[in-house]
Amino acid sequence: MSFLIAEWRKLAFVNYEIEPSLLLPYLPFGTELDLWKGKCYVSLIGFMFKDVKLIGFSIPFHTDFEEVNLRFYVKRLDPITKEWKRGVVFIQEIVPKPAITFVANMIYGENYETMKMSHQWIENQDNREIEYTWQKNKNEKLNSIYLKTTKNLSEIEEGSKTEFITEHYWGYAKQGDQKTNEYEVTHPKWQKYDVLDYEIKADFGGIYGEEFSFLDNQKPASVMLAEGSKITVEPKSKIKQ
Repeated sequence: MSFLIAEWRKLAFVNYEIEPSLLLPYLPFGTELDLWKGKCYVSLIGFMFKDVKLIGFSIPFHTDFEEVNLRFYVKRLDPITKEWKRGVVFIQEIVPKPAITFVANMIYGENYETMKMSHQWIENQDNREIEYTWQKNKNEKLNSIYLKTTKNLSEIEEGSKTEFITEHYWGYAKQGDQKTNEYEVTHPKWQKYDVLDYEIKADFGGIYGEEFSFLDNQKPASVMLAEGSKITVEPKSKIKQ
């Protein structure tokens, strides 16, 4: 049975090119960085969890909520199949529900934190507007991802950066120097909306660590919006030396 069944909807991706050496302290045992055309990326992502079920059960007041995460891309050569598993590592995941933070950190060894969050989805005759906000403390800066996109969906091109960013189906969580949690995330290939305009306000240094503060003033390499789909998160396994 899947550990979690849900929908991920209106996923806003803000992608930044980054020096690979900055990510090495976060790299889980048994994985290596996954590059696109020789370049290394981190992604700031905002989206909605909808209709969440844990081990088949809906938890009252915890079925629909926002998430914002900062992640990067890795791969692992499976020792049995000899095939590459392409996955993601989360530097931090932000949600508005303390119970979600507790379960994810305790069971999957992730890096969740609870913050005040909100979102807006606006659809008019010509376009869509998507916004996700999060705030660490009441008196601190309000962070936000805002995108204006086309109204209609289109296919993600094969071999594109968008395909690279969205086509990672494994999660890896570092559990010390010689142990890693691995889990599969399943979903169909997504469709996208073309981005017409965007605005990013994020205190990277204050939220994710001083080593990421340079992203405050760095222009994204790309910005995209995927519609999303139903997803599953499968039970974890452990990678050990």
